[in-house]
Amino acid sequence: MSKSTLKPSLRKNFAENVRNFRTLLGISQERLAELAGFHRTYVSQVERCVANVTIDNIEKLAHALNVKPATLLELPIIQD
Repeated sequence: MSKSTLKPSLRKNFAENVRNFRTLLGISQERLAELAGFHRTYVSQVERCVANVTIDNIEKLAHALNVKPATLLELPIIQD
């Protein structure tokens, strides 16, 4: 498998956890973006594993989702 076909696993875990926690809270991407101080398209990029998230933004998203930042980096709470 080439490097181009592999997604960084930590980024993928983060993306899946953001989506899973957001869904569990029953909020939209738009609402999460408002709570974290981002534009809705940024949250969409995070959840699609497109955005390379900074530590500051991990902290903002975790706060908005009411979880510890490290929790968002763990293996996904719901696996496909």
